[in-house]
Amino acid sequence: MIQIYHNPRCGKSRNCLAFVEQTNQEYEIIPYLTDTPSFDELKNLLKQLNLEPIQLVRTKEKIWTENYKSKTLNNDEIIEAMIDNPILIERPIVIKDGKAIIGRDMDLVASFLS
Repeated sequence: MIQIYHNPRCGKSRNCLAFVEQTNQEYEIIPYLTDTPSFDELKNLLKQLNLEPIQLVRTKEKIWTENYKSKTLNNDEIIEAMIDNPILIERPIVIKDGKAIIGRDMDLVASFLS
């Protein structure tokens, strides 16, 4: 089953969800803003994405620029920042068969899901 970390207020996320719906594959929406992933879930997600924590952060978000940008944070502290402020998590994230991608490019999503 496909899982999608989705923010309904984000156009890229809505587009990605619409694309996933068209594939006629079973999927689950994870509303990560209200159902915030745990520390372990985020660590696992980062492994599936093959990314470092900072690569999953939306560094242009006001919360990040005002509260974290000028600090030196280790990976665990970056993950904690994302848990405390899930809006910082890049979206959408698409998961299938133990692997994940950031689904901002529909061509990439199409090839990932095929």
